[in-house]
Amino acid sequence: GIFLIPYFIMLLVIGLPLFLMELSLGQYGAAGPITVWKCCPLLKGVGVAMLIVSSLVSLYYNVIIAWAFYYLGSSFQSPLPWSCDAPRNADLCQVGAVTVTCWGCVLQNTSGSAGRDSASEVFWNEQVLGVMHSSSLGDPGPVQWPLALCLLAAWILIFLCMLKGIRSSGKVVYFTATFPYLVILILIIRGATLDGSLNGVRFYLSSNWNRLQSAQVWSDAASQIFYSLGIGCGGLLSMASYNKFDNNVIRDTLVIAIGNCCTSFLAGFAIFSVLGHMAWRKQVPVGSVADSGPGLAFVAYPEAVSLLPGSPFWSILFFLMLFTLGVDTLFGNIKGITTAILDEFPALRDWRRKTALLGALCTAFYLLGLLLVTRGGIFWFILIDTYSTGFGLIIVALFMCLGIAFCYGTNQFCQDIVDMICRCPPWCSHMLSYFKVCWVFFTPCLLLFTLIYTFLDMYSVPLRYGTYEYPAWGTSLGVCMGVLTCLQIPVWATVALCRESGTLRDRFQKATQPLSSWRMATAQDMARDIIDVPFTITLTDSD
Repeated sequence: GIFLIPYFIMLLVIGLPLFLMELSLGQYGAAGPITVWKCCPLLKGVGVAMLIVSSLVSLYYNVIIAWAFYYLGSSFQSPLPWSCDAPRNADLCQVGAVTVTCWGCVLQNTSGSAGRDSASEVFWNEQVLGVMHSSSLGDPGPVQWPLALCLLAAWILIFLCMLKGIRSSGKVVYFTATFPYLVILILIIRGATLDGSLNGVRFYLSSNWNRLQSAQVWSDAASQIFYSLGIGCGGLLSMASYNKFDNNVIRDTLVIAIGNCCTSFLAGFAIFSVLGHMAWRKQVPVGSVADSGPGLAFVAYPEAVSLLPGSPFWSILFFLMLFTLGVDTLFGNIKGITTAILDEFPALRDWRRKTALLGALCTAFYLLGLLLVTRGGIFWFILIDTYSTGFGLIIVALFMCLGIAFCYGTNQFCQDIVDMICRCPPWCSHMLSYFKVCWVFFTPCLLLFTLIYTFLDMYSVPLRYGTYEYPAWGTSLGVCMGVLTCLQIPVWATVALCRESGTLRDRFQKATQPLSSWRMATAQDMARDIIDVPFTITLTDSD
């Protein structure tokens, strides 16, 4: 509960300013994450870095969809294969009360007998992941073919939904973005009728004020805002580039960002009411059944759902919701990648070539993703998940903010926003004044704080999955992913400086000036505002 305070503060100081910056930049420039940096060629590397982050996220994120797809298919069985009612789990469920002690996974028997895994955990670790047959990061083992087929189905679905570009994916999103709200509402209503649900809600909203003194809490809040809003991955820039030029980006920012975070808060009631019932059934504290990471979605909550009457129905609803949410995320990432490539290589805009590009991307991501569905794939999943969107993503956002604020100029950027909105109401002007202060001072300072704490945390706390501690070479490999992202910024800045002439100072000034083609797209959009008057054109023979 106390987490909500830093969470919403980070939303106001980091989330909203950066969200508006990306939307405005994409809409005004009508271009993807790389080409849009015509406004400041020195920072083209920020766009390339966004492309790498988006690619790394796409590589592992569809594995989550594959897991949800696997559980969704398994939910059509009665009893559920991870429930105590399933015959294969009879021996596992003959223990007294059990409590989850960590999200990697050992469950301990509170009655004092030997510790053993729960039925849902055995299903997750042995049947889904097969991780019990892998010892480490260097021992991936064979591919789990049921998961590989689920991953293939997920990528085929992404390909088909995006085949006709923004129009086809936009229509699909009408369902995938609204269906989770219906499911959350149903789960909240159902959870409210369960015994012990209020204990879960109390645990969810409980406040430990001493936690506000922990820098970890504030750093986690900033990180969660990044992941939740999709900042720094290029998807927002790409989607905004398809907006009408006069679309009100400030209104969109407030509605989407605040609505998104309120949805996260609302979803917590659906989760913790059911976990409260699970704790009531087991006669243990709610904190002992709460979980984090993949363990919440694929161990703790499925176990809680299996205790409900009509459990297959609730399980189908929950995993269908996870599936649609995952598909939405992939739409944004893949659209960001394809838009960036098509902007840089306009010759690929032909429908056949565009289809071939999309097919090649999906195929490449599927083949690379097979490593993550091996028996030891979960170790690689955690590694990529931790480092692909770690310090590299924060540095990308920091340079984007500093570049617009001090190279392009906040006054010019705010004027661009006013030009797009045309009739800017008074409240928009007040909001822009607030955002300008954030872009220049508060947002960079908080990003710098989050970055420093991320580095300290990274070197003081070893990466673990359950009881397995990652070796030094594995951690180094993860750091290289983040470094690869960050390196794009100085590399492409050097390229931009080398293309200019004069002294280093002259080159720097030229490289920070917008290219002449920067406002060409916006001029075309504004043409409809020009009043037609009678005119005459005289053509010569050469014409």
